[in-house]
Amino acid sequence: MHRLDVPAPHLLPFAIGSFDTIGPLSRAGFPHRHSFHEIVYVTGGTGTHVLDEDRRPLCPPHLCFITPGQVHYWDGVHGLRGWVVLFTDDFLLAHPGDRDALARLGERPWLRPGPDDAARLSGLVGEMLREYGERAPSFTSVLQAQLHILIARALRMSAPHDVPGPDGAPGSGETGAGRTDFVSGRSALVAREFTRLLAQPGSLGRSVRSYADELGVSVGHLTELVKRGTGRTPGRLIRHAQTVEAKRLLSGSDLTVTQVARRVGFGDPAYFCRFFRRETGLSPGDFRRAADGTGGIHHDPGAESIAAPRRPE
Repeated sequence: MHRLDVPAPHLLPFAIGSFDTIGPLSRAGFPHRHSFHEIVYVTGGTGTHVLDEDRRPLCPPHLCFITPGQVHYWDGVHGLRGWVVLFTDDFLLAHPGDRDALARLGERPWLRPGPDDAARLSGLVGEMLREYGERAPSFTSVLQAQLHILIARALRMSAPHDVPGPDGAPGSGETGAGRTDFVSGRSALVAREFTRLLAQPGSLGRSVRSYADELGVSVGHLTELVKRGTGRTPGRLIRHAQTVEAKRLLSGSDLTVTQVARRVGFGDPAYFCRFFRRETGLSPGDFRRAADGTGGIHHDPGAESIAAPRRPE
């Protein structure tokens, strides 16, 4: 789990830079999670980006949104160029609607900007880099405003004319899924808190009822709100998270099937095997044998954060 480690984190839970200036872990070739948001604007390079087992060959320019708790890594990349923006939810306080916008963008994380959009993105990222580097008076407020603009422009690219802005302003028509606006109010809050709890380490063995109890709602109400906010039920999201984590551990570690089962919340290995076969069509053993081995190793929890300031040599 990579955590955002920047100078004076309580004052500025934010970092921006190139893949080179952020550091080698920004293009890590092994599966890992973040406790923060990451926006990646890829302008060059070849290889594959893997996000929750979804493999996307690079064909720049790409704009990618990685939400807290998602597992991702860069596979076989060469000449990777572009910009990385890292921030926590605390940095969104000036524009709280951006949290819901990022959740929506996370459902379609890879965007392909056209020439005009790419030029605007490059200009905006350049302004953010200058603001971050100069740290003039009120630079935090300026960066928050610039991030808000970046998110708003990404929403336009994800569904032109249809997707409402980060402040909830409606678009001009229906999306392909027939949704005309963001989930708002109580629905958005509960759905967001559920996904946050689900992303926490050790949470995969919990029942829907335990999440509902913690959030102070009934199981039925939690199911309704989460489905409205994400398009999937809490049970489906839990099963998906368990499956993704099991795949990662089977392909990227030497843990036994029994150990993997326990890591993802199953006390009975036989039941885990039935679950895994139902979700993937393969037994855990068959999946491990079929894996191509490119998943790397499980991230060392003690590894340096990807945004840690460089130490003098």
